[in-house]
Amino acid sequence: MSSKLDQLRAMTVVVADTGDLDAVRRLKPQDCTTNPTLLLKAVETPAYGHIIDEALAWGGSQGGSRESVIAAICDRLAVAFGAELAGIVPGRVSTEVDADLSFDTEATLAKARAIIRAYEALGIGRERILIKIAATWEGIRAAEVLQKEGIDCNLTLLFSQVQAQACAEAGVFLISPFVGRILDWHVKAGGGPYTGETDPGVLSVRKIYASYKAQGIETVVMGASFRNIGEIEALAGCDRLTISPALLDELAGAPGELPRKLSADNVEKIAPLPRTDEKSFRFALNEDAMATEKLAEGIRSFVKDLRSLRTLVAQRLEEAKAA
Repeated sequence: MSSKLDQLRAMTVVVADTGDLDAVRRLKPQDCTTNPTLLLKAVETPAYGHIIDEALAWGGSQGGSRESVIAAICDRLAVAFGAELAGIVPGRVSTEVDADLSFDTEATLAKARAIIRAYEALGIGRERILIKIAATWEGIRAAEVLQKEGIDCNLTLLFSQVQAQACAEAGVFLISPFVGRILDWHVKAGGGPYTGETDPGVLSVRKIYASYKAQGIETVVMGASFRNIGEIEALAGCDRLTISPALLDELAGAPGELPRKLSADNVEKIAPLPRTDEKSFRFALNEDAMATEKLAEGIRSFVKDLRSLRTLVAQRLEEAKAA
């Protein structure tokens, strides 16, 4: 019998959640996603020193304030790693807009367009890229505009049905509902123990998937943020799943049958939700303590790693000037 990873590939698009180029070459996913945390880890890896060296050399020739140069170098690094990944995977690469822009629609639009221009300058078309944006009200509004411009988006840090519904109404290409972080919240709150079938993160994704399929919504559902392969197995058949290299390896070594759990042809009939507006979105999100807390925590975490990346770039820039 084939491994559980091979069986999963037959029913779900497998995506690698990493900036590790060697892992992507070895595991051969269809798509790849990155975020500020993964980018920071990749930049700190000596094997990728040539990428940061090129970005620093480029940055040294740019004008403007020190802060703007550092920010530009970070953007160039994100696109450089994305370009490397695009050269390996046959499908899409997700590149994240700076998390500190999560509540600024216009700044998110400007950054997303700049990312697409940078990729196109490298000969990589927008059809290969997903712009990754936090699923705040402001982020969803930016994605709505970008989708109309032919720029496909991946809405991340998604923890609730109302976020998913608003993304669908905005015509978003793909959403990344988080599984493991939802589990973390419930465990911390004293819940459990949980199995793959009772995991609150799994149940959240299943509900979103069923809602989308029952309503004929075309937005892709890509489960993310897994803590164990039991969560992944419980979502077998989901449109896409983005998985860390460690868990992909575990699936590759796992024998046994992997039954399909989700299918568009067999979903619970769910009544469509009322159309969201800003007031109803913010109120529903506020009513969901888990989603509110995990969204805020996720943004803070990504901002922290983005600041660490900027600090690292600033240090390397000073070292390069002193050399």
